[in-house]
Order: sequence, then structure tokens, then C-alpha cells
Amino acid sequence: MPVIAVVNRKGGSGKSTLAAHIAAWCARNGSSVMLGDVDRQQSARAWLKRRDAALPPIAPWAVDQKNMLRVPTGITHVVLDTPGGMHGFELARVVMFADAIVMPVCNSMFDRESAQACHAELMSMPRVASGRCRLAVVGMRIDARTNAAQTLDEWSESLGVPFLGVLRETQLYVRSLERGLTIFDLQPQQAATDLAQWAPILQWLRPQLYPPQAANDGSTVLVPPTRTLAPKSAVLPKTVSEEVVSRHRGALPNSLMPAQESMVPGGRLSTLSAGRTPATPAKPVVKPTLARTTRTTDGPQIPQFLKRG
Repeated sequence: MPVIAVVNRKGGSGKSTLAAHIAAWCARNGSSVMLGDVDRQQSARAWLKRRDAALPPIAPWAVDQKNMLRVPTGITHVVLDTPGGMHGFELARVVMFADAIVMPVCNSMFDRESAQACHAELMSMPRVASGRCRLAVVGMRIDARTNAAQTLDEWSESLGVPFLGVLRETQLYVRSLERGLTIFDLQPQQAATDLAQWAPILQWLRPQLYPPQAANDGSTVLVPPTRTLAPKSAVLPKTVSEEVVSRHRGALPNSLMPAQESMVPGGRLSTLSAGRTPATPAKPVVKPTLARTTRTTDGPQIPQFLKRG
């Protein structure tokens, strides 16, 4: 499943805001998305508690009885909100599972220096350096009356990192998040300016979250039948074997059908492969030639080969 991580060492850079909006956008697209809150402050989890049940659902990170984090059943997309100051093994573990990393950066000397140090550590990891885990920057809380957007764009270019765009400083984000909402949950006319700012960001995220289907991944691909775990000694009913054969018969050439059928449990080759030693073929039955019978006067006819010498 696609995993998007929002990463920045500096606290207050807008990681939770960005992660919540990415998760809400996925939910609006009909995806089963989970918002994983790795931050100790659990800001994203607190926001989810405010979210109306009538809105497209976003699953929180589930915790099992052993207090180990796990992905809930049925989830197809994951967005991770990470804590500030994350580095070393914790950062490497996130990179190991992430398909893309979005780094929110505010326009100040301290924010840029902190983000630059984080970028240097990320580039030292093979998955990021090779491009298997993609990295991009988003400007946060940007005042359109300043040249902050241009400054961040030039800074990102100097690092060789794609600059996706900026999100403005507005109370609309604050009021929406307090109600468990995002910009995507509002009426389009209420957030037209902000939705326009999100357009280039989503354009970059879309292929990461929804990879294009390969040309040979058509609807003709066989889907293996659902299997139930059973003891090795269990014998499958004949009806199951017939159903498996019928599924494969329509997709394979006739010349391959005998070999395919022989691998079905209960088939000709399954008996040989199960025991690893082929069964000894039965000797041909030779009908004995009956010798001339001797008729007795008091009893029935007795064949000559049954008589003792």
C-alpha cells in the first residue's frame, strides 16, 4: 500500500496540518486511508476525534494488546504524521516503509537550516538517494505579500529537491481543523484560493498515492481462488479440485491442460509429489491357461494346477 510520510525535524512546521489534509483528500477519493500519528503529542489522533462520522472516514492508528502499532484491516493508503526532532534509527525506519516524503518548511532562517540538516540525513539513506522514496518540499504559512515563496523555491532548488508550492497563512485552516474538517471538506466557493494552492501539491502526490496501472495488468489476469488454511493431512473434496481445474481451463491452451490438471490435489501427479516415491506399477494380469480337467465320478471337475503333486 502507498505510504506518504510528512517529515521535518523542527516542531511547529505544519506537519499535522499537512498530514491531515493529505489523508482527507485520499478519503474524499474513496480510499481506505489511515492517518498514522507517530508524534508523541498525538495531534492528528486528537483531530480525528473531532471529525464528524458523516464525513469520509479516516482510520486512526490501531494499537493491539501488546501495545504494538499495526495497520488496521482493509487500509489501502497510509499517511504518517511524524514528530519533530526525529533522526537516526527512527527516521530510517520511516524511510524504510515510505514511498514518498513531504517536508513542510516555513520561511525563516531557523526553519530552513533545520530542514537542510534533515534533508542531508535523508539523502544519506539509500532509498531516498536512489529515488525509491521520493522527496519534495511544501512552503507553509506563507504570506503572499512577501517574497517568501520565491525564497523557498530558490532554497529547494539549491538542494535539488522539488518545490511543490506554498500554503498561505489563514484562519481558515485553524477554524477547519478545530471542527475536525479540512479545506477539502468545505464548499469549493469557501476555499477556492486554498484549493488552487493545493493543485500542484496534489498533482505531485497523485502518482505516488495512485500509481498508474501497468499495460499488462488487464482484467484478464487470473485471480487465485481464496484458500483456507487446513492441516497437511486434510484431503480436499473432489468438488474443490474440479472447481480449480475449471478456473484454469479457460485461461490455458489445450496443450497445457493435462499437465495443469495433474497438479490439482487428487490428480495424477499430486499422488507422486506427495509421497516423493512413485508407486510401483501393477504387474499385468496373465490369465492362467487351464489344464485339462479330470472328471471324477463323485465330485465336480478340478483344474489340474490346483491338484497337489
